[in-house]
Amino acid sequence: MRGGAGFGAVLLLMFAGGPVRGQAPASQQPFPRTTDGRPDLNGIWQTISTANWDLEGHEARPSSVLALGAAGAVPPGLGVVEGGRIPYQPWAAARKQENARNWLTLDPEVKCFLPGVPRATYLPHPFQIFQSPGRLLIVYGYSYARREINMVPRGKAPADFWMGWSDGHWEGDTLVIDVTSFNDQSWFDRAGNFHSDQLHVIERYTPVTPYHLAYEATIEDPKVFTRPWKISLPLYRVMDKNAQLLEFKCVELTEELLYGDLVKKPRP
Repeated sequence: MRGGAGFGAVLLLMFAGGPVRGQAPASQQPFPRTTDGRPDLNGIWQTISTANWDLEGHEARPSSVLALGAAGAVPPGLGVVEGGRIPYQPWAAARKQENARNWLTLDPEVKCFLPGVPRATYLPHPFQIFQSPGRLLIVYGYSYARREINMVPRGKAPADFWMGWSDGHWEGDTLVIDVTSFNDQSWFDRAGNFHSDQLHVIERYTPVTPYHLAYEATIEDPKVFTRPWKISLPLYRVMDKNAQLLEFKCVELTEELLYGDLVKKPRP
């Protein structure tokens, strides 16, 4: 047998009749709770996903920087968009393709701009939740981006923000965060998926086991999309010994890229 098809057939025969390792039933342990009875989300979380490369399903492909070789290649992914495709308006679909062709110069992540929501959640960096009854704070490993989630509605935002304006509430054991008042500067991923300043995101964090959450984000933007759409993926509690957010202040890492042509003696 040759190629991937033959290898897949061997695996099918090996595991026929029994569960695949790594797909054991969900833990029946109770999710930890705070003193007020809510699920205790305090801790460091991270996703294992290719969503930051492309929310939609995609094949492996080379980096646009050919000198990076396999180290810069895009890994394949099944996608996290429910229904498979993002429902762009025709003009926006063309804009997305243009973004993808010019990813290296246009993606805000390359320039260390704030990632926005929901992208901050599935960047390849951990994030930490600090929870209290009236307020939650999420601090992201990526450039220490942060969000304050008020559990008491605060009214209209004073301005538009990269990370939006977040108000939260509980629906049973699910934390629901309504995020509005975005600017139009962030992207959803490295594939050029984008939004306008009319973006509205509703996030849902649902405990599944003590060690992972089900994350959903419903995305609405009448300027760009034909209808609301949803992404979903799991988030995992970081269990490493002495787990902590380490410094990733990427502003310093992009200075030469953004301002190198302004210095008298560019870095060799």
